[in-house]
Amino acid sequence: MLKRFIGYYRPYKNMFILDMLASLFISLIGLVYPMVTNRMLNDLIPNKKYSGIIIGGILVLVLYFIRMLLRYFVQYYGHMIGTNMQANMRRDMFKHLETLPFTYFDNHETGRILSRMTNDLFDVAELAHHGPENLIVSSLTLIGSFIYLLSINVYLTFIIFACVPILVGVSSYYRKRMHAAFKERRTTTAGINASVESSITGIRVTKAFTNNDTELKKFEENNKLFVEASRKSYNAMGQYHSISSFITDVFNVIIIIAGGLFLYAGDISFGDYTTFIVSVNVFINPVTQLIGFMEQFQNGVSGFERFIEILDEKPEKENDGATDIENVEGEISFKDVSFAYEVNEEKIVLNHINLEVKKGQKLALVGHSGGGKTTICHLIPNFYRVSSGEVLLDGKNVNDITFTSLRKNIGIVQQDVFLFNGTIKENILYGRPDATDEEVIKAAKLSNIYDYVMTLPNGFDSQIGERGVKLSGGQKQRLSIARVFLKDPKVLILDEATSALDNTTEILIQDALDELCKGRTTIVVAHRLSTIKNADEIAVIDKGEVVEKGTHDQLMKNGKIYKELYNLQFRKNQAI
Repeated sequence: MLKRFIGYYRPYKNMFILDMLASLFISLIGLVYPMVTNRMLNDLIPNKKYSGIIIGGILVLVLYFIRMLLRYFVQYYGHMIGTNMQANMRRDMFKHLETLPFTYFDNHETGRILSRMTNDLFDVAELAHHGPENLIVSSLTLIGSFIYLLSINVYLTFIIFACVPILVGVSSYYRKRMHAAFKERRTTTAGINASVESSITGIRVTKAFTNNDTELKKFEENNKLFVEASRKSYNAMGQYHSISSFITDVFNVIIIIAGGLFLYAGDISFGDYTTFIVSVNVFINPVTQLIGFMEQFQNGVSGFERFIEILDEKPEKENDGATDIENVEGEISFKDVSFAYEVNEEKIVLNHINLEVKKGQKLALVGHSGGGKTTICHLIPNFYRVSSGEVLLDGKNVNDITFTSLRKNIGIVQQDVFLFNGTIKENILYGRPDATDEEVIKAAKLSNIYDYVMTLPNGFDSQIGERGVKLSGGQKQRLSIARVFLKDPKVLILDEATSALDNTTEILIQDALDELCKGRTTIVVAHRLSTIKNADEIAVIDKGEVVEKGTHDQLMKNGKIYKELYNLQFRKNQAI
């Protein structure tokens, strides 16, 4: 893990070296003051060398001015190193998240992922900047001050230094407790983020059902876990700091007692004794910095571990030797396909599915909810790997086709439309980012949304809000159809694309969908059976199996489940 962390310093190694040198000079300048004090007390003042006193004071002032400039350099450029490293880690995390399979996002909440990308990486950046500075520079200052104290009085120095092993022992003991406590605290923070993200995203549902108290209760549960985890971490931190501070306070007590006895016995001069009192703070400061470093170290390491956990997640992997598919015709075959989600492998979702869709034909999938229709659709673009059997596109196993090549030839329109926060144009361009304005306009016209866009003050540059909140359900659906028109795929999947719309809007959308289906192999998942009467073939999916297949007329004549579903809908429509 250390090697991976150090790797993020590589692009900034020159600036990092300058930062460390500046920090080192800051520490060395800190040693000048006790040296000048010693010279004044033992030579300049007793011998009345007033010019030397003035020169010594001016020298210290000049060095302090230089130290001010060096501190600015360390604070600004040092933090920029940490910030740039944080940005690189965030980029690597985001890039890796984009490669992870659907199963990862099925099992991990968005808020928890965001917490790792923001809070955790901020602490990692702080460690990246201050960690080496505190560890390396404080250690060198500690050694330098120790040598200087030895030059004043060897015995008194060793008496002080004898306290250091005690301090190290305390640090080692409480370090493990702090590490576990801060890791638990991060987990609960992620829980709060997940709860807030879920509640804010669903705020309209919350208000519609007047369930504010329910959401508050769920938030409070996570909030209490956070408070308890924080209590444990701050308790460990409090014990660590209080005991460590007590040990450093003992340093001063020892100086007063031991130094006074040495002065009384004539083993040290008054000037050296006074200098020792001043100099011991130069020795104690790096010790306390190292103590503070332990807390920062725990925060940073915990954050980096959680960052590494995501990077170590196995990405969506193509088969060795997978190749691009050229000149796609759009013929799809399911040959004895069975499938179970990883989270619940003992529950078979699809069981020995066999389906065939010729080039340009339309296959409709119908059946009760939870039967496996959407899962069949997800297997075509290889969002999930089949447990057994094979899915073929133009006779080629989808596992042997590169993801990019496969998915760029497949367009999907779903019931739950996801639009990105941005403009209408940006969302249409998502279908093909390099498309021209003319192609965007054509796609908008084909999807029957162009006239609406033209009524807006900013036209295609109009903002649609988060997830298209400023648009109606029909407008969002037509926008999603427009980006599929722009993509111009050979295979089209319509997963209950109109089931959430009212009848009037559905008719308008259906016209756009009929236009979209022309010349493409189409898989339609539909609950409204009246919309798929003209499909080339209808497959009834029940409990993960194909139980009936045929045209509408064939199934009405010989089918059982399809006929029941159709007649039930017809009776409902008549009643309405």
